[in-house]
Amino acid sequence: MDGPTDASSAPISPAVGVAIRAEEPGDVRAISDVVAAAFGSQAEADLVQAIRESEHFVPAWSLVAEAHGLIVGHVMVSFATLVDGRKSRRITMLSPLAVVPDAQRHGIGSALVREVAARVDEHGEPLIVLEGSPAFYGRLGFEFAVPYGIHIKLPEWAPPEAAQVLRLRSYDAALRGRVVYPPAFDLVTED
Repeated sequence: MDGPTDASSAPISPAVGVAIRAEEPGDVRAISDVVAAAFGSQAEADLVQAIRESEHFVPAWSLVAEAHGLIVGHVMVSFATLVDGRKSRRITMLSPLAVVPDAQRHGIGSALVREVAARVDEHGEPLIVLEGSPAFYGRLGFEFAVPYGIHIKLPEWAPPEAAQVLRLRSYDAALRGRVVYPPAFDLVTED
């Protein structure tokens, strides 16, 4: 891909009967259950709550997938920092994405990512970073971040290509540096 991704042009086609919407206060417990079930761990659910309680949280970028009155998926984009020498800039980071095991592989995760990326793009942000599966996120327009000068410290088990970036309409090629996770991520990141 030569130019930035236009996330707003990506079709959003979640599984039949699934609605994507912003999280509401009454969804907190269900979101925690979805995230814990998807990851098989409470740590990621605690991460969602820690982000929600931080200054890095953007309510409009915390979305749920709802089917038949039940929340079956969740995605969150919040702020992180890109540091290049003495310069730092606030950027956006997608983490985590969760779909309950019984609803996985039905397009719900993809629909959540497309919708949240469109909302972040509409806000005028230049990019979204994440660490995740190159095969899954690559289908959604994410690319290996290192060729764009963006470096993400990954867990030892993750391949280098798990450092991903989605360039949005306001992308600026001068944005380079090392991604610094906000303190909420101390719950799930390795030192």
